[in-house]
Amino acid sequence: MAFERIGSESVYDGKIFTVRRDRFRYEDGEEADREIVAHPGAVGVVAHDGERLYLVRQPREAVDDDSVLEIPAGKLDEEGEEVVETAKRELAEEIGKGAREWRLITRYWSSVGFTDEEVHVYLATNLYDESADAGEEERIEVDAVPLDRLDEVIASCRDAKTLVGLLWLKAYGG
Repeated sequence: MAFERIGSESVYDGKIFTVRRDRFRYEDGEEADREIVAHPGAVGVVAHDGERLYLVRQPREAVDDDSVLEIPAGKLDEEGEEVVETAKRELAEEIGKGAREWRLITRYWSSVGFTDEEVHVYLATNLYDESADAGEEERIEVDAVPLDRLDEVIASCRDAKTLVGLLWLKAYGG
């Protein structure tokens, strides 16, 4: 079913996302308004050294949880920065590691019903120490989990990017 955007207005412009009200016309002539959360996109990194999987714990106020276990991740918010460079920067900022080997696992839309956010998930291996300034607003604890506990981590996880990355790791290795 084809459609065209025939109108768009910004109703909120924030630090993390923008909300637009867009009007669409479908091939049958019907029109509809949709509220769309516009997001620049994000990266997530499945990082392991062959023995340990590196995850982060941080408060996620939106879901009222003070300790969500996640893969290192971040928003594509640096103008002109390549996606893989954002992943490298986030890995250094969040867990103090760099990786000699990078592989794009997948890209997915986080929730196609209301947002255009696309998440790029990478596998980072052959790790080494690399420090970077995490920023003042970050409240992150690094959690190095033995790879043999992967099933346990997956079973307790409720974060989409982490589930996508860890289920891929379980299915295909890396």
